[in-house]
Amino acid sequence: MRSKLTNRKKRLKKGIESIEKQIELHKEKLEDTIKSGNIDLEGYYKKEITHLEDAKERKKKETE
Repeated sequence: MRSKLTNRKKRLKKGIESIEKQIELHKEKLEDTIKSGNIDLEGYYKKEITHLEDAKERKKKETE
């Protein structure tokens, strides 16, 4: 039974790392979008970053 919990925590940790990479990627794209002046994409990336940060927090709570 313990191994299932350990595996779950490992998967959650990998999921958190993946989300962090996506957040960084979106932040870079947001910077490029701001420089180019594309307001529509700027809003999209801001929403995506917020969504990903919320998902990361939910996964962190699950590991506790």
